[in-house]
Amino acid sequence: MNVDDIVAAKIEAARFRAENAKRRRAAFAVARQRGLAARHAAKLRNQAAKNFLGSQENPTTKEN
Repeated sequence: MNVDDIVAAKIEAARFRAENAKRRRAAFAVARQRGLAARHAAKLRNQAAKNFLGSQENPTTKEN
């Protein structure tokens, strides 16, 4: 093995590590987006339930 072979092997190993890191970041980004969407949906459900229950407990029209 000469120096060029060693350098080429190191470059290939670095490229492999970089590609793996990119795939890992992409997977985490997908999971994060899914989690954020679920959190947002839960927040909207909670707000809707709170508004619905609040309107049931405190009606705006008075009955005589």
